[in-house]
Amino acid sequence: MMDKLTINRWAEEDRPREKMISKGAQALTNAELLAILIGSGSDEDSAVGLMQKVLAAYGNSIDRVGRLSVDELCRFKGIGPAKAVTILAACELGRRRAVEQPERWQIRSAAQVYDYFYPLMRDLPVEECHVLLLSQSSTVIDSVRIGVGGLTETVVDVRLILREALLKRATSLILCHNHPSGSLRPSAHDDRLTRQVQEAAQLLNIRFNDHVIFTDGGYYSYADEGRL
Repeated sequence: MMDKLTINRWAEEDRPREKMISKGAQALTNAELLAILIGSGSDEDSAVGLMQKVLAAYGNSIDRVGRLSVDELCRFKGIGPAKAVTILAACELGRRRAVEQPERWQIRSAAQVYDYFYPLMRDLPVEECHVLLLSQSSTVIDSVRIGVGGLTETVVDVRLILREALLKRATSLILCHNHPSGSLRPSAHDDRLTRQVQEAAQLLNIRFNDHVIFTDGGYYSYADEGRL
């Protein structure tokens, strides 16, 4: 059984832990939650003080901190590679939690596709293509990453898309990929991929509902534009 320690008996960097035990995680600030992960700070800073400096440098935004690289975090005195990786791993877990339990999602519009993928794709520095597999009632069966590319293009094998749909017994599917450049204009490659998936899905009697291009500030829907 855990000893009931008073706050005076905890080291300074451990006080957020005591606060969490006594008051719950909701009572902690973002800096305190991050301090629990990294342990002690630098000689000049407590763990909480160190994380306050990191957050302040990025507008007190957990989202912006989660987009940093290991090297960028290591520029702060008191954060080495191990602590940087721990912080970024926690941010990634937060993103994954946001898209967990896909059976609760029912997708009937491009806006819902955007909401579904936003936590997963908003921080990506390169293009990725994902396929969203849906049941007859348009509820999500699964989402699968089927291509990773560079800054401007992702190589996608149409056979892999249809294979995933058949294996998961999906009756319809939606493609979604990001444009790290921020441009919502479909490329010639995007148009070609859309046509190929549409033709292949028709042969297998699987509905191709949409292809959504994603940026941090909005989306482009082939279905909404009347191109499917």
